[in-house]
Amino acid sequence: MIILFDLDGTLIDSTEAILEGFGVAFRAFGLPVPPNEVIKAEIGHPLDVMFATLGIPQEQVWDYVDAYKCHYRKISCAKTQLLPHAKEAVVLASEYATLGIVTTKTALYSRELLVDMGLMDYFAVLIGREDVEFPKPHPEPIQKALAKLPSVTGEVWMIGDTCMDMLCAKDAKVASVGVTCGYGTEEVLRSCSVNISKNALEAVTFITKQ
Repeated sequence: MIILFDLDGTLIDSTEAILEGFGVAFRAFGLPVPPNEVIKAEIGHPLDVMFATLGIPQEQVWDYVDAYKCHYRKISCAKTQLLPHAKEAVVLASEYATLGIVTTKTALYSRELLVDMGLMDYFAVLIGREDVEFPKPHPEPIQKALAKLPSVTGEVWMIGDTCMDMLCAKDAKVASVGVTCGYGTEEVLRSCSVNISKNALEAVTFITKQ
């Protein structure tokens, strides 16, 4: 069996660091910072998409992304925490499956966070934004993760907190569980997944009983 996890909103809460990074980027270019709730509504999308959605012209988007990343890397470990029951979820999943991370976050920073939290050794593969041409909800991130793993018997599952995760799984032809501990509401998740859990541990427990 293979179990793939999203990161933000599924295993970790880096909301404080993300909001601070966006604030620094907008202020660096003399623009007012969007309200926190507006920024939070876009978490899960790639940074360039987030900035574009928040009104930054396409020709300036990557300048904002660079400003964000420069600050985010300095603060990410200190201002990111594991979600409740996330470590237990990973440990339990590792007893049944080969594990991977599939995220729109930068892989380099994701790896640093997981090392800092003592979890990176549980994962056989980590696919981030720079590893793919087409991020979630396109199936490429899951397809690339599976291509990097040895052939494993049994089902493949994706656990995530947004419909982008669920649609990525669907188009990659793998099963999925949506978790309500992150940025997607239960109502929205039910529009794109038949399996809904409160958190990653409940999701893993559900998977192990299938």
